[in-house]
Amino acid sequence: MNSIEKQLLNEPKRIAQNVITAVILLIFIMWSLTAVDLSNFTSNGLAIAKNILLGIVTPNTDLLFTFNTNGVPYLLVETMAIAFLGTIVGAILAVPLAFLSASNIVPKPIAFLVRLFLILIRTIPAIVYGLMFIRVTGPGPFAGVLTMALTSIGMLSKLFVDVIEDLEVNILESLESIGCTPFEKIRYGIIPQLSAMFMSIVIYRYDMNLRDAAILGLVGAGGIGAPLIFAMNGYKWSEVGSILIGLMVLILIVELISNKIRNKLVRGY
Repeated sequence: MNSIEKQLLNEPKRIAQNVITAVILLIFIMWSLTAVDLSNFTSNGLAIAKNILLGIVTPNTDLLFTFNTNGVPYLLVETMAIAFLGTIVGAILAVPLAFLSASNIVPKPIAFLVRLFLILIRTIPAIVYGLMFIRVTGPGPFAGVLTMALTSIGMLSKLFVDVIEDLEVNILESLESIGCTPFEKIRYGIIPQLSAMFMSIVIYRYDMNLRDAAILGLVGAGGIGAPLIFAMNGYKWSEVGSILIGLMVLILIVELISNKIRNKLVRGY
């Protein structure tokens, strides 16, 4: 018997723990199934699902290839712009908040208070922020940009903190030992360590914001979501198909490009 087999045999069995975990999971699954209600699942719903699929197969090509303000290409560009600007603004605001919530940079009480503030930001869904900003600024892309920026702050700050707390402090100590100023330590010791990871995180968040921006359009915050809900309410399934096709193509292209850029930044290839 080799050492690996001996090690496996010496591992604690944990049979009781595994059984208890399985029972708890089964209870949660059964409890969750009680929320499933099939009483409203009628033939009318199946017909609507069929019409949506037919709309995707036979889209309105005029809408899909029209380049005015009512066409799918313009609405997709507007959605991209909302997500992009919201991500950039959120990233700029998230950087100082991330440093203020990093316990290896600032005192722990300050880091705790800032983290608590960021948790409060993350608890509110994006669609709720969208509804609030629409009341403030009125419906339109600007409300979508503000919503994207605010919802991005919470997630970006959290991920930025994880990167900041993994900094190689030995580099900073070496720079301090040779008499570098705080600005020089930031310029040559911190930024080179953080820039690639920060950019990768921002690109990942933009990918998420692109989907959220489409959803925010449903409440009037600009982008392609509003025409989508209007087309669905009007049972214009060919228009729905055109919008969904455009959205799927856009998200697929952006995801492929963002994955390549992130791999280049983080892994170097």
